Amino acid sequence: MASIPQAVFAGCLQRDFILLPDGRAYEDLMGGNALYAAVGWRLWRPDQVAGIVAKVGEDYPRPWLDELEQKGFDLQGIQIEKRPIDVRAFYAYQDLATFSRTEVVLHYARHRLPFPKALMGYQPPADYPDSRTQSQPISLRSTDLPKPYLDATAAHLAPLDYLTHNLFPSLLRQGLVTKITLAPSPGYMLPTFWTDMPQILRGLTAFLPTEDELCNLFKDRTKDVFEMMEALGEFVEVIIVRRSEQSQWVYDARSRMRWFIPPYPARMVSLHGVGDVFCGGFLAGYCETYDPLEAALYGNIAASIASEGIGPFYALDCEPRLPRARLEALRQAVRKV
Repeated sequence: MASIPQAVFAGCLQRDFILLPDGRAYEDLMGGNALYAAVGWRLWRPDQVAGIVAKVGEDYPRPWLDELEQKGFDLQGIQIEKRPIDVRAFYAYQDLATFSRTEVVLHYARHRLPFPKALMGYQPPADYPDSRTQSQPISLRSTDLPKPYLDATAAHLAPLDYLTHNLFPSLLRQGLVTKITLAPSPGYMLPTFWTDMPQILRGLTAFLPTEDELCNLFKDRTKDVFEMMEALGEFVEVIIVRRSEQSQWVYDARSRMRWFIPPYPARMVSLHGVGDVFCGGFLAGYCETYDPLEAALYGNIAASIASEGIGPFYALDCEPRLPRARLEALRQAVRKV
């Protein structure tokens, strides 16, 4: 009988190529927002199974799937298409928070590094709005969600295209999934999708955009982040705004309470993937406490630990008592706004 994960993470799996500001290069690392989010969950719930829903091509490295299974992730939701799907992703970081995905050859030349053969033929993702009608190669359909996953208690939807995010929340609610969080894609956080947002937001447990994404959606409407959160609070009860310096605004529409959580003072090495780690940590915290502020603290701490290394599994090797110790320290720094 197929196993039932406690939480499901839908998004993408990637082959990451990362250039850090100091010229350190990492080639062909296992990555993707679904994986990083699942790691954020496992940091707080190491004994619970996390299922991953993503689509990869037949060229995806099989040893990576074996490694994921060995680390306790459930892979029933990983669909291996009988065709190549290019899941390579290049990131050249100018500083901890700013990166470029274009001019790949130029970035390696600037650091006097040889161009990786594994990046030959790589094309950066097109920068255009999502389609309301046309799916992408990594878009997820209803048939991509294994039936046992409908018996999970919680799910997080990592950034994917509009069509996937429009479909999956209602699909998950047909099962036993009672807690659903969603981090949107920049491809539809645009004024032209304003009237589509209620369909995505209604029924979510929490909505977790970045500050830039939120401002893009509200362009020409308001520049006040608090007004933005209150406007979305008509459709979803909890809104967490993730800021570039690793702080967060937290808004609970039921109580109309707002809080600011500062960044934990971590020794940051890389912020690659930490936004997704935050989302997984938030879901773990919410499942444990049912408190949006406390859950955001869990996410903040998970992200702080992930930021001190590189690669998806760094955070899982931390000293077991570290997350709780940091949580206690950060709790004192929260302020109402």
